[in-house]
Amino acid sequence: MKTNISFKQINKLAVPAIIAGIAEPLLSITDTAIVGNIKEFGTESLAAVGIVGSFLSALIWILGQTRSAISTIISQYLGADKIEEVRTLPAQAIFLNLVLSVFLLGTTLSFAETIFTLYNASDKILEFCKLYYGIRVWGFPLTLFTFAVFGIFRGLQNTFWPMVVAIFGALLNIVLDILLVYGVEDFISPMGIAGAAWASLLSQLLMAIIAGVLLVVKTSISLRLTLPFHKELRTLIFMSLNLFLRSIALNIALYLATAYATDYGPEYIAAYTIAMNIWLFAAFFIDGYGAAGNIMGGRLYGAKKYQELWELSKKVSLYSILVSLGLALIGFIFYYSTGTLFTQEEEVLHQFYAVFFIVLLAQPINGFAFVFDGIFKGLGFMKYLRNVLMGATFLGFIPTLLICDYFGLKLYGIWIAFVVWAIFRGVALTIKFRRTFLPLLPTES
Repeated sequence: MKTNISFKQINKLAVPAIIAGIAEPLLSITDTAIVGNIKEFGTESLAAVGIVGSFLSALIWILGQTRSAISTIISQYLGADKIEEVRTLPAQAIFLNLVLSVFLLGTTLSFAETIFTLYNASDKILEFCKLYYGIRVWGFPLTLFTFAVFGIFRGLQNTFWPMVVAIFGALLNIVLDILLVYGVEDFISPMGIAGAAWASLLSQLLMAIIAGVLLVVKTSISLRLTLPFHKELRTLIFMSLNLFLRSIALNIALYLATAYATDYGPEYIAAYTIAMNIWLFAAFFIDGYGAAGNIMGGRLYGAKKYQELWELSKKVSLYSILVSLGLALIGFIFYYSTGTLFTQEEEVLHQFYAVFFIVLLAQPINGFAFVFDGIFKGLGFMKYLRNVLMGATFLGFIPTLLICDYFGLKLYGIWIAFVVWAIFRGVALTIKFRRTFLPLLPTES
């Protein structure tokens, strides 16, 4: 039976995945925009949100890889028409993930000052980092739980309910940010950066509750932990471990970028924070087609439909590049008004406008890389994804960053390094995909 890989079907999965995928960066972007406009210590608050956001993203991406592993296994079993055999796996995976996340929460909270000092934060910025992190870190296990539930839905070829949860969380966060950061006269006292942290935490809590309820009501997957451990749990752990190592390499790049920007000065880290939030928003937006490739690719691979998998790769690549070009165009049209959404500080805006064009020009490159990244996750080729990210970071990003820093390029150098990093990933994944699946395609007689 031929699988439907039409434009309509791909977008039926991709569009909700795009909306769901931007939930976490939208939380950070909202915090950035609201906090950046605080009248007192606005630049320092913005810098703190950027540093903490970078560290939290690192933790979430490192442990959140269980989402991709769960999605891969479920979609492949669905393609092989054996979905009943993995009903107990998700609850076991979520349990192990939450135990690890609680351990990391306690550990990082105890060493928060040391951690953010390593990011070159000091004085008022360090004080705000500790305040903001001390509240927002409690949402870490909640986000991991929500991500895991999203992975289950993705494996079942459903991106609609994750979208619903993401929309609710994003809208709630915006409302709470405004109310808690700025306050309401005679009702809520302004809380500043602490209010932004509480807004994110409360949004993450309600998203986790709604996601759990939807999973129980809308699927036959149980959240009840049962023994013995599923035979695929070992596979899932090894997939997650490879993605874990991959994410460490990714976050080394993010850490170095944040640390270098912080060392250049408050206006540089503030400008970098704005640019990085836009980069991440666009990345998660484009990654919706990577999610479609992941979801449909895993099912096609499980069913051994290699010709349709090949066609799928071409279609999602095209759609992703078109969307990324559209995002870049919007960015250029609203080039200067974009910066003023986040801050009114002239020095920060000057640094941001100087490098924003690089962020925009990189979007089509990201679009190509992210699609194949998603497809490879669906195929379960986690070891290769690990190697590619390590190569991109240690052979591409870091040497470029060091060379650019030597020549005093500052923020220019950081974003040039990210472009090199994206090109490395896209080229390596494309070559591997062609070499693996081109020989498997039927030849015309």
